[in-house]
This record gives sequence, structure tokens and C-alpha cells, in this order.
Amino acid sequence: MNSEFVQKWQSQVKKGTLAFILLNVLRDNEFYGYELIEQVKKYTTIEIAEGTLYPLMNRLKKEGLVTSKWVEQESGIPRKYYQLTAIGVETLDEMIEYWQSLETSIKKLTK
Repeated sequence: MNSEFVQKWQSQVKKGTLAFILLNVLRDNEFYGYELIEQVKKYTTIEIAEGTLYPLMNRLKKEGLVTSKWVEQESGIPRKYYQLTAIGVETLDEMIEYWQSLETSIKKLTK
């Protein structure tokens, strides 16, 4: 068994699907960074670090898929909330369509 190969492959799958996962989490709600990490944990087995999350969120923002806004908190520390844009929703719909097609193909192969 080549567990090193499998670990590298899993890492690549995680990197390749993380944006898709985050866009899905943001589909119906806005969240700040820590909440996003918690939502990913809630729905997946993926551990995501802040050092991974924030650069990815900046890239999604640059692509016009999400927006962000600072919200003041009673505790005094403002939080940056992320939300999908209209283009983000359209892009996510396209990604879901592709994912479902890919999933169907993989299921056929792995039976």
C-alpha cells in the first residue's frame, strides 16, 4: 500500500475542492472567517486553517465571487463577513453541474 501517494492525492483533492465547498457554505448565508471554518468542519472531514482560508477568500473576492464587509461587534473587535455575489451564485451553479457530472462518471468507474 502506498499511503504517501494517497496522502498527497487527498491533499490535492482538498485544495481543488475547497473553493467549491466554501462557495456552497456561503450560498444562503454570510459568515465571518471563524464561522466559515466551523461550517466546513460541520459538513466535511476537512480541517482548514486560517492560513489557508484567508488567502483563498481574497482570491474569491478578487474573482468577484464573494464580497466582504467589516461589521463592528459589541466586544469591540470588528469581523469581516463574506457573502456570495450574483456572479458567485452563477459560478457555483456551473460548478455544481460539473461536479454532479463528474460524480456520476466516478460512480460508474468505481462500482
